[in-house]
Amino acid sequence: MRSDLMKKGREKAPHRSLFKAAGLSDEELARPIIGIVNSANEIIPGHIHLNNISEAVKKGVLSNGGTPLEFSVIGVCDGIAMNHKGMKYSLGSRELIADSIEIMATAHPFDGLVFIPNCDKIVPAMIIAALRMNIPSIVISGGPMLPGRHKGKDISLTQMFEGVGKVAIGQMTDDELYEMECKACPGAGSCSGLFTANSMNCLSEVLGIALPFNGTIPSVSSDRIRLAKLAGKQIMTLVEKDIKPKDIITKDAIYNALAVDMAIGGSSNTALHIPAIAHYAGINLTLKDINPVAAKVPHLCTLSPGGPHHIIDLHDAGGIPAVTNELVKNGMMNNDALTVTGKSISENCAKSEILNKDVIRPVSAPVHADGGLAVLTGNIAPDGAIVKKGAVAPEMLKHSGPAKVFASEEEAVEAIFGGKIVKGDVVVIRYEGPRGGPGMREMLTPTSVIAGMGLDKDVALITDGRFSGATRGASIGHVSPEAAAKGPIAAIQNGDIIEIDIDACSLNVKLSDEEIKKRLSELGEFKPKITEGYMKRYAMLVSSADKGAVFDI
Repeated sequence: MRSDLMKKGREKAPHRSLFKAAGLSDEELARPIIGIVNSANEIIPGHIHLNNISEAVKKGVLSNGGTPLEFSVIGVCDGIAMNHKGMKYSLGSRELIADSIEIMATAHPFDGLVFIPNCDKIVPAMIIAALRMNIPSIVISGGPMLPGRHKGKDISLTQMFEGVGKVAIGQMTDDELYEMECKACPGAGSCSGLFTANSMNCLSEVLGIALPFNGTIPSVSSDRIRLAKLAGKQIMTLVEKDIKPKDIITKDAIYNALAVDMAIGGSSNTALHIPAIAHYAGINLTLKDINPVAAKVPHLCTLSPGGPHHIIDLHDAGGIPAVTNELVKNGMMNNDALTVTGKSISENCAKSEILNKDVIRPVSAPVHADGGLAVLTGNIAPDGAIVKKGAVAPEMLKHSGPAKVFASEEEAVEAIFGGKIVKGDVVVIRYEGPRGGPGMREMLTPTSVIAGMGLDKDVALITDGRFSGATRGASIGHVSPEAAAKGPIAAIQNGDIIEIDIDACSLNVKLSDEEIKKRLSELGEFKPKITEGYMKRYAMLVSSADKGAVFDI
């Protein structure tokens, strides 16, 4: 056993004495030792209940002959960190979480790891850590929040951000906004739409690193506790059979995740995290590899923010196994990819059928004929940019308009609230990329306020930063190379005509190559916005968004 490195033999008597100080018996030390990686905290609503998940996991480990030992990791709530300096630290936390787990699981050589994440960067961070350690591992998330109810309709965090815009133009009062504020997020769990957290929790099933229904069982359901117990039992089987993350997260699994991502219309942030996961799995994947999958796999679900349904509706309609089985039956999956069940992805979903065709459409009658995400390229984004095509109004799939250019999110939000953005404009927010931000913060406020003002069918946004999974509209992010690396987005000036054709996957500014080069040559040296601490180091190490914003060293 790997844990023998810290517990077996005469020379490890001091080590065993320390374990005994923690209350462990000789019998417990003789068993496989399983690290329980718990991101519980009292800040993130998706994490406030994770100690309950951890206790259930421990019961599963104990019942199958293991000794569970828990340790904690940090987590950032993107919703609470939104639109202030804190959001610069969110994406950077992904690598920091993975680093901390690597440190803990190397200093204390466990025989297996159970990862308990739930939100945004924490899910991909734990998958990345699993790949780095490459010892038997399984993910069990905390599950999605139920939608809120307001005036007889299901709502989520999206409506809260958009409500701010409605108040700004007099379509809602502050009292009405407060009433909705008290109802939008009814309790524990990751926010109820197909935002980044739930997208990644769903895709963890398809990557094979989590059990079926990990992404959709509600946080408050007893089924979630039972799944956690099963995950605890299953890690012991993985340890016994020595099945490791890199046996599971292969190129086939990565492309399966992309296929299901297209089908469900996942968060645009998956285009950041899947390439990053691929990178740490030793698989080369960039933004440009996504479009061939999108061209093959249709968009099958109308989930918030791109539609009326929430994760609970997806679960009741058959969950990710039903989506996967629909793609398997139509030849759109790599059927033999191994999963933590010990079975293939196609075996896992073989008995799963679509139970509500309003929520999960069949391939024969899709929402859109191609995938829910699209990668755009052109003279603004030679290395690609991403848009959540499934959440774009049809009239904005093709748009041409003058640029309104801003060097930060704050400048753009001030202009939006100040009435300086009008129909037809293309808002360009730059120097918000992985290096330029630094940290490539999500910008839900400008997109939501524009939607709340009723301009989402008339105004596009382009950025080298990124947008929240709760964003809808013609919001194009991850423009690569970023402005801080003197990408072409840095050459755009107010009034330049931007041409967007999402169906044709193109994003251009009406400038000659010579003019773009001339303007870029005239730019001064980029000055970092944060000059001390962790994000200073992060900005020095991070790659561009098209590679997943990884530490490419």
